[in-house]
Amino acid sequence: MGTASANAAPGCGHASWYALTSKTASGERMNPSKLTAAHKSLGFGTKVKVTNKRNGKSVVVRINDRGPFIRGRVLDLSKAAAQNIGMVASGTAQVCYEVIG
Repeated sequence: MGTASANAAPGCGHASWYALTSKTASGERMNPSKLTAAHKSLGFGTKVKVTNKRNGKSVVVRINDRGPFIRGRVLDLSKAAAQNIGMVASGTAQVCYEVIG
């Protein structure tokens, strides 16, 4: 993906979720009940609309961490964000995302 992913172009791919309470790359503590996500290159504080392709459900998250570090994955969502789009049980989902602010 290289530097092209740093622009505001929408993307699709595999997302996963995590529920740690460690510090994020932005310096804040990870809170599984907040609507946040990790992305490899989008700026901290960027608002991203994430849509689960399987069920059409969407959630708006704020980027506050770096990752995911598993090949082929585009976003790591907080548990709360994953619940909003119905992907907690499956663990991962095909999603599309777009920067909205």
